[in-house]
Amino acid sequence: MSEAPQSKIRIDKWLWHARFFKTRSLAAKVVASGVRVNGQPIAKPAFGVASGDVLTFAQGKDVRVIRVVAHGVRRGPAPEARELYEDLDPPAPRERDPSAPVIEHGGRPTKKDRRQYEKSRSSALE
Repeated sequence: MSEAPQSKIRIDKWLWHARFFKTRSLAAKVVASGVRVNGQPIAKPAFGVASGDVLTFAQGKDVRVIRVVAHGVRRGPAPEARELYEDLDPPAPRERDPSAPVIEHGGRPTKKDRRQYEKSRSSALE
């Protein structure tokens, strides 16, 4: 007997359900610019992915390697979205830019913070 065909979901829709991209059209643009499914380059957002597929794509400055675990029925909250995939290569934590101002009180920089930042930048440039 033959097995039942495995259900598939569009890759742009799955990336949106799993909350990798804010909009489905943004996910479609990323797919069109280059995504790999199981090592094969894919350029069409309508390509179907099933559980067990490994996706490799760029997200910001990082390259993500994800294994599809389940389909998304809806675009739910983040904890529900994290159950849809397994992160095979989590991005490394970003280091803080040493030239960025240090704001001790949190929130927006004050006028004093901005003056100190501009003063440190001008002295570093000389």
